[in-house]
Amino acid sequence: MAKIGIFFGTDTGRTRLIAKQMAKKLGDVADAPVNIGRTTLEDFLAYDALIVGSPTLGDGELPGQSVGLSQPSWEEFLPQLAGADLSGKTIAIFGLGDQKKYAEEFVDAIGLIHDAVVARGARVVGRWPTSGYEFTTSQAVDGDEFLGLALDQHHQPLLTEERVNTWLAQIQTELLP
Repeated sequence: MAKIGIFFGTDTGRTRLIAKQMAKKLGDVADAPVNIGRTTLEDFLAYDALIVGSPTLGDGELPGQSVGLSQPSWEEFLPQLAGADLSGKTIAIFGLGDQKKYAEEFVDAIGLIHDAVVARGARVVGRWPTSGYEFTTSQAVDGDEFLGLALDQHHQPLLTEERVNTWLAQIQTELLP
């Protein structure tokens, strides 16, 4: 049986914790989450179904060494996809952000990852409604939906478990039909 690969970029560890929570909820259909800065392109491409997650840092940036992280993350990994063919891959994206402090770039990382994988042929699933959030703008929004699951562990941590459960139920059949 094919499994779902879960990859995350991190800064404070919150994204890793959400990835681990998702893997536990999915059970045997998912492999253990992997830090994107500690994997290879070959390992990433081994999966046809992926869940990927990232925080948004500073002014709407992906985590990486240019924003002060000590290890590589999405900023360093995404350029490796330049020659990759992701057609046939189904990817769901989740992102963490602070909708009040960073209201003008809330969960931008979802949009940045989305655009990178779609440009290489991936099918992205798991849109999420923007209702219930208070932010100004986001690169992760298309109409009245986020391009993936948006989480705010700073201001809405009590909503996270329900959002994760609902989102996983929504995407699981699309990832593993």
